[in-house]
Amino acid sequence: MESTKDILLSIIVPVYNVQDYIRQCIESLFCQDLDDNCFEIIIINDGSTDRSMEMIEDIVGCHNNITIINQENQGLSMARNNGIALARGEYLLMPDSDDLLLKNTLKPLLKKALETKVDLLVADYIAISDNEMKKNIPIQQPETITIETTGKKLFADIHHINNVWRTIYRKDFLIENNISFIPGIYFEDVPFTNKCYLYAHKCIKTNVLLYIYRKRDASITSANTFTMRKARDLCISMAKTWELRNDKKMTQELQAILNEHVYVLFHNLLYRTIFSIEPTSNKITVLKTLLDIVPDLKFSNGYKRHLITFLFRKLPRLYIYALLLRKRIIWRL
Repeated sequence: MESTKDILLSIIVPVYNVQDYIRQCIESLFCQDLDDNCFEIIIINDGSTDRSMEMIEDIVGCHNNITIINQENQGLSMARNNGIALARGEYLLMPDSDDLLLKNTLKPLLKKALETKVDLLVADYIAISDNEMKKNIPIQQPETITIETTGKKLFADIHHINNVWRTIYRKDFLIENNISFIPGIYFEDVPFTNKCYLYAHKCIKTNVLLYIYRKRDASITSANTFTMRKARDLCISMAKTWELRNDKKMTQELQAILNEHVYVLFHNLLYRTIFSIEPTSNKITVLKTLLDIVPDLKFSNGYKRHLITFLFRKLPRLYIYALLLRKRIIWRL
C-alpha cells in the first residue's frame, strides 16, 4: 500500500472505564497484518477512574505507534474530535474501546480505500454477547460483495444504521466538509453519520465483517440505562438530524428518506421513555423537551403520522397516557 503520507491510517480509541475490555480491543488492532510504521493508534483517555490504562501498559511499551492523550472527562464526542484533530493518517477508523476487530480484516479494506480514494468505506459487523465472546466461537466471513456507490445512495439504502465504528473515513473529507461530533451528548453517531452520507461523493459498501460489536448490559445505549439526560441528548441528536432537511444538498427524495430516519428515532425515544423513564410526569417532560428543541418537527406521511404529530405537539400528556394504556393492554395479552 502506497500513499503520499507517512501514516496511512489513524485508529482513534476513546477510553473511559473499560478495564475489562480495553486490552482485547487494543490487541485486536495489532492482529491486522499491518506494519506498525504505516498506522498509528491514538488512545484518548477520557478521565478514566478505573484501571483501564494499566491494563494496556505492556502493549503500549512494545509499540512506538501508540499515542496516549490524557484529558479530563469530556465525553465520547470530544474524545473523538480531539483524536481526529491529532490524526496524521490519510484514513481514520474509530472503534469503541469495548469492541474489537476481526483478525486480518482491516488490511485489505484499507488497501481498497487507498487505491480508490473513497470518502467512506462502510464494512459490516457482527454483534456478540459477552458470554458468546468468552466461548470464542469461530466467525465465518460471507462470500464477499463489494460495491462502489455514493454517499447519497448509502443514505437511501442503509436505513437507520448510524454506527461510526463500521466505517473507514478519509480524514480530508471530514475536514473539508466540517464534519465533527456534537460535544457533550450521547447518540452523537446519528447526525455525524447522516451528514457523512449526505456529503460523501465516492464510497464503497462491503459485506466483509470487520468489526465485533460487544453486546453488554452496561452499554450507554441500553434501554435499561436510559435516563432523562439521555432522553434530552436523543432529542438533540434528532434536532441536528432534522436540520439537515434544509441543507442545499438535500433533494425532495432525500428529505423523504431523512423524515423516515427521524421518525424511527422518534419511536426509539418513545419506546425508551415509556419503558425506562419514571415517574409519568418525567415521560411527559421528555415530549415537551423534544418540542422545545425541535419546534418544527412533524410527520405528515399518512393519517396516522398526522395524528401522532398532533398528539405529541398539542396533547403530550394525553399521548403519554394513551401509550401507557397500550403498554398495559399488550402485557395482559
